[in-house]
Amino acid sequence: MTDRRLTQLRTEAAHWQLAVDALADLDTIAAPAAWEALERYLHHRVRGRLAELARAVQTKADDVARMFDAGRSADEIRLALLQLRTHYLRAETLLDFFGDAVNSRTNPRLAELLRGYDIIASESMASTLQPLGIASPPALVYHDKGLGASILRAGIRLWDESHPSPVAAIKLTRHGLYGLPTSMLHECGHQVLALCGYNDELQQRLYEALAPLSSRMASLVSSWSSELGADVHAVHHAGWAPAFALSNVVDGTSAHVFRIRVGDPHPPPLVRTLFNVGLVRAWYGAGPWDDLTAVWTERHPLSAAGSNADITRNVLEALGTVIEIASMTPMRSFRGKTFGDLVDPRRASPSSLRALEEQAGGTLLTSTYLQRREPVRILALLATRGLLEPDRSHEHRTALVDWVRSVGRESRVPAEVAA
Repeated sequence: MTDRRLTQLRTEAAHWQLAVDALADLDTIAAPAAWEALERYLHHRVRGRLAELARAVQTKADDVARMFDAGRSADEIRLALLQLRTHYLRAETLLDFFGDAVNSRTNPRLAELLRGYDIIASESMASTLQPLGIASPPALVYHDKGLGASILRAGIRLWDESHPSPVAAIKLTRHGLYGLPTSMLHECGHQVLALCGYNDELQQRLYEALAPLSSRMASLVSSWSSELGADVHAVHHAGWAPAFALSNVVDGTSAHVFRIRVGDPHPPPLVRTLFNVGLVRAWYGAGPWDDLTAVWTERHPLSAAGSNADITRNVLEALGTVIEIASMTPMRSFRGKTFGDLVDPRRASPSSLRALEEQAGGTLLTSTYLQRREPVRILALLATRGLLEPDRSHEHRTALVDWVRSVGRESRVPAEVAA
């Protein structure tokens, strides 16, 4: 009986050993050309961390193999083998995630575009974190299907406590990749604000400010702090373009835009859209973004909110307070500065972006100096053009994509130099 059990366990262990051995070949999860399309620092960070992960699983497999020679019982070996299988599947999931992200760079033109977005996203995070003395992680942008962007934050524990994510892996949807990519700045906000502790502080401050009005409303609004903060990050960096991009993604039926999901960190789409537009108006005054508010309130009248009408009305009436706290109130997490002090949204105002364009003249999209100095503001400027001139949106989107590709092309460091 015992011999049969051990023989079966040896066969099972051999199967998982072969599977674990295959994990070490990282060129099977992403093509060599895709690995080479990464910047050197991303290549070393991502590939190095995944190699460490594969070695950690290999160590688990070696431990199981030694149990046979050590005369351990069949029950002990089976338990260890089941644990090995769990470790393998976790590692495989993470390897496939990063493999898919890296593999999106096999096309040279797409690789240039994604490298350009890497640089812009990394700059947005660095410009927020460096004044706080916090190291900023590099960004790895990839594209995938769907409506909304997402992020796997750097530092998140992936497999165990020894293997945190080496980069901020940011998903841009295909429609955003070639259209309006400002959702990337929202995802960068998730990374930044988690690192500095703003989310928890904002949640506490929102609750304290709103509880005298309604404890239910205070609990609800404060539970949205992480998403509201990330929206502030995007608007402060890129002006009103993120507000429009967001509304285009979260819109739907009135039942959808008024729906409140308890435990969901995302505000209902109507509340979130009007928060974004209110934030823009608080900094820039009246402008074309006001049309967005008018269209949404006509498209989704409060009378269509059903049982959520009263709480939605209360939240909308409190948005001014929410905006003031989120954007204009000194925070401990910001070393006593306001969000506006840290990332001044006035630099992304229409007048400021026009001044940037006028000062640059014909070099706006060709100057490598401006690419290095103002990549986020130039992205904001190019994104806004299509909103102001929808009849020429194809032309403006093409200009945006071509410029981002040029950022990625100019940033490319030859391997022999980077080494």
